[in-house]
Parts: sequence; C-alpha cells; structure tokens
Amino acid sequence: MEAVVLEMQDPKTGVKSQTQRLVITTIPHAITGEDIVEWIANRFKIDAAEARAMGTMMVAFGYIYPLQDHKRLILKPDTSLYRFQTPYFWPAQQWPVEDTDYGHFSFQEQYNNLHKWMNHKWDFIVMQAKEQYRAGKERKKPDRVVFDCQERAYWVVHRPPQCIMRPRVKSSVSIGALVKYTTTYKQHDPFLYPCLPSNPWLTDDVTYWHLNMPNVENPTKMRVERWTFSFGELLSDPRGRADFRLFLKKEFSGENLAFWEACEDLKWGAAATMQEKAQQIYKTFLARGAPRWINIDGKTMEITVKGLSHPHRYVLDAAQTHIYMLMKKDSYGRYLKSPVFKETQKKAVAPEAHKFRLDIMHNAL
Repeated sequence: MEAVVLEMQDPKTGVKSQTQRLVITTIPHAITGEDIVEWIANRFKIDAAEARAMGTMMVAFGYIYPLQDHKRLILKPDTSLYRFQTPYFWPAQQWPVEDTDYGHFSFQEQYNNLHKWMNHKWDFIVMQAKEQYRAGKERKKPDRVVFDCQERAYWVVHRPPQCIMRPRVKSSVSIGALVKYTTTYKQHDPFLYPCLPSNPWLTDDVTYWHLNMPNVENPTKMRVERWTFSFGELLSDPRGRADFRLFLKKEFSGENLAFWEACEDLKWGAAATMQEKAQQIYKTFLARGAPRWINIDGKTMEITVKGLSHPHRYVLDAAQTHIYMLMKKDSYGRYLKSPVFKETQKKAVAPEAHKFRLDIMHNAL
C-alpha cells in the first residue's frame, strides 16, 4: 500500500495535483477524487468500481485524507478534494494510540478537566505542548494549515477507543428528548392506537385506505397534525407537499420547492437520464436568466456549477440543502400560520371508530 502511495506522488507519473483554494485558505498539492480513481484504474488495469474501492481503503487507513468532509472516510469519484498524508502519520509508524497524545490535539476549553485527569504526567504534556506551539509559530501559514489537516486526518482514523474529548449528551437530556418524541407521536403509532375508522385487514372496510391516499382531496385531522411536527414530515407527505406548494405559489416563491423536488428526482431517478436531468435543472433554476431562478449564496453556486461538469446523483446536494434550510427557517413557519393551512385544517376529516354489529360479534364468538 505504501509503495503504491509513493508511486502516486511521483511528480511525473503520479496523480496530478495543484494548489486549491478553500474559502480563504490556500491548500497546496491538493488532488481530486476522480483523478485518484482514474490513476488507480489505469495503473492496475481495473474498472472504476474496483479503483474506487482501493482508493477508499487508502482513505480509511489514513494514507489519503479528505479536505472537506473529515468525518466520512471514503473516496468520492468527483471533484472532492483530498491530500496525501505525510509519512510521519502513516500506520507503519505504529504509534501507541494513547489518550495522552490525543490530549495534545484537544481543545483549550477542556483544560481543567484534562489537568485533573492527567495530573500524574502533566509536566510532560505542558513541555511537549510548548514545543509544538513554538515549532508551529515558526512555520509559514500554508505549512501550518497543511500540518493541522494532516494531524486531524490522523486522529480521525486512529482515535483512541475512549477519547477524552468526545462530546457527550447527559442522559437526562437524551431521555427527555425520547419522552418528547414518544409523547408527540403516541397517537400516530399503529401499535399503540387503532386505525380510524378501522383496520382494513380486520373489518374488510377499506375506508382507511381511501382517506389516506397520497393525494386525497381532504386529508384526516391526524395526517394534517403530523405536518406540524416537523418540516420533514410535511415534505414526506405528498398531500402535505401539495398544500405547501399552493402556499408558496401565493407567495411567488414556488421555485424553491420545485427545485427541491427536481433534486430528489435526480437523486432517486434512473441512471440513464441522470446527466440530462442535471443539465435541465441547471438551465431551469441555476443558469443566469433562468426562468425559475433560485437564490443561493456564491460559494454554494460555485461548488454546484463546478460539480455539474461531471454530474452524478448527489451533485446538487449542497444547493438542495441550502434551499431546504431556507424553506424550513422562513417559509415553513409562515405556512403554519397561513390561511391555506388553516383552511386545510378546517376541512380535514375526523373519522369515527368502526362500530361492530352485535349479531356479527355473537356469531364470531
């Protein structure tokens, strides 16, 4: 593996690298996921799927690290940026993975807890930290950025089993959240509450199915109530999405939901039409002078346009997430207070429980 990594870094025959800019930081010698896959496929005469699997193994073991998504140790075959890890952090060095070493990578706000927990070797920790700080100040800014990325990538792969700075949630908080969720969805749980008006599998009455069709004219009150639980619940229901679409149309912002739906269609649609759909979405929503132009920030637009040069299922994820959060924080709250939603609530159906005939029950018994 290490011999292959060294070969990949050859200036003439290795993976092509170039200086890339992330926000306001310049990263030297960055490489893209698609270039890595292409190099491995050509070098070993294998297909792209095998090359990607091999590249993912290199990332998982820490020979290559991602510059943008540090928590996902996989190789994406697109324009995502990666960098070769310095040999100092290679697994072959066989560092003993101790909490002490991880403490040097920790955050200053945990200073007191760290001191108490490591009191028996605190002098050594302070001495090593001062030396690292002094060496860091002497480095140039690009070198400091690169080293920080390398150390972060190392600890993502080799983090101790019980790392001292792992964020924890108090049991009281997590239990409280669980109780709140259970209380909210209690009446909507088919194991705890019966179907209304009845369970079609027990009574042969199909009213329940008719009332809960995807695009029924008047939904049930319980169905409408679920739309208020979260924005995700609203969008996951075709009838709720139709109601939200009507509200956005009245606000002249229907293009946001239309773009989100187009992204979902691209993500889950047939692979044969993927490239055509991506280009159509760009012309309709993103291009300058597009008929249904959406408003996203410059950085997200730059990432999206760059990714569309090699379209894939998730090429619009950044833009879709931006629009989703925009609708969630702005439009969703106004929708719940709007006349559109109140009218739907007013017309919502409240079916009564099925009444069994006594003679039928007697015969059954």
